[in-house]
Amino acid sequence: MSLPTAPVRRRVLLAGGLGWGIGGALLTACESDGEEATGQLRIATGSTGAVYYAYGNAIAKLAKQYLPNVHASVLTTNASKENVDAVLAGQAEVGFTQADTAGEGHKAAPGQLAALARIYDDYVHLVVAHDSPIQTVEDLRGRRVSVGAARSGTAGTADHILDVASTGPNADLKAGIVQLPLNLEASVDALKNGRIDAFFFSGGLAVGLIQGLAEKFPIRLLALDQLVQPMRDRFGDYYAERVVPASAYRGISPTVSIGIANFLVVRVSMPEPLAYGVTRLLFEGRDELAKAHQAAGRLNIRSAISTSPLPLHAGAARYYRTQKA
Repeated sequence: MSLPTAPVRRRVLLAGGLGWGIGGALLTACESDGEEATGQLRIATGSTGAVYYAYGNAIAKLAKQYLPNVHASVLTTNASKENVDAVLAGQAEVGFTQADTAGEGHKAAPGQLAALARIYDDYVHLVVAHDSPIQTVEDLRGRRVSVGAARSGTAGTADHILDVASTGPNADLKAGIVQLPLNLEASVDALKNGRIDAFFFSGGLAVGLIQGLAEKFPIRLLALDQLVQPMRDRFGDYYAERVVPASAYRGISPTVSIGIANFLVVRVSMPEPLAYGVTRLLFEGRDELAKAHQAAGRLNIRSAISTSPLPLHAGAARYYRTQKA
């Protein structure tokens, strides 16, 4: 692939370049078969204290530098479900979303959604105060629990967790929980001030607001390992067993949780040069993006193409074909 010509100020990267995929060569305004990316790039992210927002802002910053004919901006949202809806409605060009939410969007609008990459995995956090008597999901009965903001990936996943936990002798569990639709910022504040007893949040490690909470207010995470297989059996193979290490948050023990892949999704109709350019930025700017959040550094070209049930966008597929996986 030949690199396009561009003004030097657009080409030369600070500190020796981003250079992941091109071995120190200059990253320039990204092209696909000689056609340069143009147009809007509204990136639907999430809560300002979580990973999507930090990652999305970093992508927008790189796009402003190295895609000179693209107008990049970031949308603050309630995350996954809202992001998928925004992409489908033409209110955003790119959206961060959990794989399970992407799958629901694919079913609702067949043939309209595609992915640029699988970017990293979320971990489901079920957070309680360290001295709370709550030890299991079943102990949430009768408690005030934030299940995530409306139209967020957290809300959808929490609903699935409570569904599979509400079986047998615990059939009344979900109905017995006082569910509150709070976003991450409100959840952290409410737990700290005793207005809720627990909150769910699905995010990449480590979630900054939860780190900040743990520094000032001792917390625990509840183990979810018994629910992984029931989640897979009922809702699909989006879920996997993952361990939140003790190093993630001050004072916690290693905790088995539920992992969910995250995708960057676009409309199938996105112009191919734009999809190619953004995909290239993700990889060749990976080290720079990781400065915004460590989750961006986990991008791997071998796993990035695993976006089932969504197809890869043609522009993203073109980029992957240029690389040796």
